[in-house]
Amino acid sequence: MHPRLDKASSWTHLRRCAIHILAGFALTMLPSPHACAGGRALVLDVNGAIGPAVADYVVRGLQVARPGEVGLVVLRMNTPGGLDSSMREINAAILASLVPVATYVAPNGARAASAGTYIAYASSIAAMAPGTNIGAATPIQLRGPSFLPGSSPQQPSGQRNDQGKEGAESGDTESRKMVNDAAAYIRGLAELHGRNADWAVEAVRTAASLPASEALKLHVIDVIADDVSDLLRQLNGRMARVAGKIEPLMTANLEVVAVAPDWRTEMLAIITNPNVAFILMLLGIYGLLFEFMNPGVVAPGLFGAVSLLVALYALNLLPVNYAGAALVFLGIGLMVAEAHIGSLGVIGVAGVIAFVIGAILMFPAGAPGLSLSMLLLAGAAAASVAFFMLVLAMLLRSRRRAVVVGVEALLGAEGQAVSWQGNEGRVLVRSEIWRARSPGPLQPGARVKVIARDGLVVVVEPT
Repeated sequence: MHPRLDKASSWTHLRRCAIHILAGFALTMLPSPHACAGGRALVLDVNGAIGPAVADYVVRGLQVARPGEVGLVVLRMNTPGGLDSSMREINAAILASLVPVATYVAPNGARAASAGTYIAYASSIAAMAPGTNIGAATPIQLRGPSFLPGSSPQQPSGQRNDQGKEGAESGDTESRKMVNDAAAYIRGLAELHGRNADWAVEAVRTAASLPASEALKLHVIDVIADDVSDLLRQLNGRMARVAGKIEPLMTANLEVVAVAPDWRTEMLAIITNPNVAFILMLLGIYGLLFEFMNPGVVAPGLFGAVSLLVALYALNLLPVNYAGAALVFLGIGLMVAEAHIGSLGVIGVAGVIAFVIGAILMFPAGAPGLSLSMLLLAGAAAASVAFFMLVLAMLLRSRRRAVVVGVEALLGAEGQAVSWQGNEGRVLVRSEIWRARSPGPLQPGARVKVIARDGLVVVVEPT
């Protein structure tokens, strides 16, 4: 080979190598898709108890967030707690999200109690506004789906609740298993994002709670921010775990967009309200009963069927004591039986008692935002008692009336002799021709009165 050609080829090879090295270095310096600044910061407001409606709202909000369009999803939270199942559904969506999620306890005076604590620990960023608190994450079993109650009243911030610990240690096996499972769950979330795991476990076992300033000192949260704009400013450039990878957050120029709950979330929130679900259940049962007692009316049966199906869907999502629900159904059945059997109130009183006790037991009294209103219960019980008394009064009144159908209805009825021969003939009684006999002869057209009946023959006498 010619020396000049060999030298030119070597320089070409070196230039190509240099270009490849520089290109590779440039690619490594480019931010990953998760770190690219999206144009918006979506704000989802989580107010009130964590239930099926809130879970649906948050999960769908995270699903529509795209890495190239959304740079951060902010869960602005103020909750006393909620259902364990709904909380875990939200956490699963947060951990699978390709967009970083920041749980921001706000406004001032808000709290992330119980279920809110787990959600904050599951998020890429945990932030609080001044004057807020977090903690009290001990789960409670409801003989059905468990829920996570709100903060313990008047418990000093960060103070260890020895009584709660003793209660957990002395509780039954089921309660201990549930508390241990919750403690392991929140510890795993804390270790995933490098937060204070020991305090998280203490919040589960002893219902400990912290204000924002102490939470930041103990590394329970990452940031204290006055508002969403301040939060975005402080998070810019911070490293966070997103979809299993550590990525820098680019939040400096994001446009804040609040996403309000849509009609589907509002409707789900209404029907999963225990008071509404209870009313729908009663309307469904009474509507179907009215249709069965009066076949062909259609409207009560159709309305009752729709109401009952919607109520059953809502009850399936709520922490319901099924023994209480069975007592409610039994009570209504006994009151209906009283209307048909007429036991002078014995069955009806038992039905009212079963209805009231079942309604009290049906929904947990301590679940935040998931308990039945005592005013509604009193109103429903009063309406059921009024219905029962009305039916009983109608029954007693009907017993004092004369019989108007059947064999007894002919006794005492007046009519007219149509034809007569000797002691037998035919008479017209209540628009019907009957064979008749009488102790004495009668004249056609004579007025007669029925005094007895023998099979298809009536015994009459002149009036």
